[in-house]
Amino acid sequence: MYDPMLFRDRPRPVQIVLGGVIPAIAGGVAGVLVGTSSGAYWAWGALAAIGSIVGGFEHQDGWGGADRGLVAGAIYGIALLVVHAIAGTHAKVSLGSFPPFLVVITALAGMLLSALGGRIARQSRERGATPAE
Repeated sequence: MYDPMLFRDRPRPVQIVLGGVIPAIAGGVAGVLVGTSSGAYWAWGALAAIGSIVGGFEHQDGWGGADRGLVAGAIYGIALLVVHAIAGTHAKVSLGSFPPFLVVITALAGMLLSALGGRIARQSRERGATPAE
């Protein structure tokens, strides 16, 4: 059974990298891809979604995963918009009529996906702790 170290038990610098730097880099890559290829943008988004679920495994339950996912998703969305603005390309994918609202969408998506990962991890740990009959 996959049993990762809990996020809260990691050293603070590692928490910053996992919870802030990696989502910022992922969002930055998405910001470049949104102006180059819609297919690559959506594929990268799918990988980021899987990463968000897996990140939720590092939490005691879905609530802890939701907290991390909310922050990481907001960082991802902000980085996406900032890098896209710096790149100065025309978006191949619609960012909506008010692009800053994308940050709210990515934060909510990150929250839900990380909460799912935390919930799955909790159920897995509970099943593993239950003695066989």
